[in-house]
Amino acid sequence: MRISGVVKRSVGRGKQLGFPTANLNVDPEMEEGIYAGFCTIIPERSRRASLIFVGAAETFGESEKRIEIYILDFEGDLYDKELRVELIEKIRDNQKFESEADLIRQMKEDERAARDFFARRRA
Repeated sequence: MRISGVVKRSVGRGKQLGFPTANLNVDPEMEEGIYAGFCTIIPERSRRASLIFVGAAETFGESEKRIEIYILDFEGDLYDKELRVELIEKIRDNQKFESEADLIRQMKEDERAARDFFARRRA
């Protein structure tokens, strides 16, 4: 599945948790979960390996569905830039965690799963 849009400002929670994300509006019909995929920054056009969250941040009591893109090994400002995102493989379902620490542990595990996925694709 593919989605594109302009990066919007959010609460900055991803950065605070050690996983800065680019946030886009999402189609409410998209299946929630954590995905390995690619992100293209327009007009740059280079595809970048990414970890992508689709859903509501239930751990923080939110109900608004969103898409958050954590581009692996990327640093920079993406606000107001257009992104094209391609979901390739679902890693797991969205879930609520008991604490931020539990969420961060799982996010690190998700990142490891995404890196393994991309390593297998290159092999």
